[in-house]
Amino acid sequence: MTDNPNITWVSWLMVATLGLTWGATFLVTEVALEGITPFWLAALRVVFAVVLMVPIWQWRGAVLFDAPPSRDVKIAVLAIGGFSTAIPFMLLAWGQQYVTGGFAGVSMASVALIVLPLAHFLVPGERLTWRRSLGFVIGFVGVCVLIGGQAFESTGAGLETAGRIACVAAACCYGISSVLMRRLPKVDAIGLSTILLIIAAVITVPIALIQEGLPPLPDTKTIVVIATLGLVPTAAANMLRVLVIRSAGPVFMSLTNYQVPLWSVIMGALFLAEPLPPSLLLAMVLILIGVGLSQYGALRRLFGRSA
Repeated sequence: MTDNPNITWVSWLMVATLGLTWGATFLVTEVALEGITPFWLAALRVVFAVVLMVPIWQWRGAVLFDAPPSRDVKIAVLAIGGFSTAIPFMLLAWGQQYVTGGFAGVSMASVALIVLPLAHFLVPGERLTWRRSLGFVIGFVGVCVLIGGQAFESTGAGLETAGRIACVAAACCYGISSVLMRRLPKVDAIGLSTILLIIAAVITVPIALIQEGLPPLPDTKTIVVIATLGLVPTAAANMLRVLVIRSAGPVFMSLTNYQVPLWSVIMGALFLAEPLPPSLLLAMVLILIGVGLSQYGALRRLFGRSA
């Protein structure tokens, strides 16, 4: 980890890749849920990611920390493993039964607004400025414009309030885990990604058993989809997330949450023939303005170097 965020072209490329990957995940998840229950979907994609990552980590020498970690660092790693994957996966799986997809999307976009104050007080080099704050607020408004009125429509479900709390709590988990991850001492990115996935698997599998019993026997199509979810948006994306947070910081990483709803809408139009909302262009403009304002200093340094 650098003392201050180091935002480069590679950082922007990784964040753009994560936004596209996680935006497309909603589409793939809809297909997977046709053949498996929500909690087992969350658990099995994590387990598949572990099966992929452990041999890679072992081949690289199973390196994690440069120096033996303290008790506090070990506790932080356990917390990150829960907050970064296991707990939000389960909260969303449960909460989305009772809320609209639009509300879940806005909840995920709020991660950026949650990270801002946390990073200001807990992460060196992540000061909360008026420009950065205004940029993130404009970006959040852009996401709300994109999703439209359905973001705050009521489903009429008896547990809707609890479902909304679960979605917001999931967003808080992502924000907390990003800040904790940035504060860790020097650590191998692949090793940390693998350990976090193992922790998530240890948490999600027993809870899936308790909540849903033994998993149903999935058909070939569902197995392929789960394998895809385990490989791309879980294993590979988790490693990219670690790299971005450790180098560019949690605030920069949170820009991904403004891209995800945008890519989700575009993917739905391309592959499911869903209509594009008339607000798409306005939402894109607002999100781009928000990103530009919040990352003004990084963009200026980046283009200044290229000149």
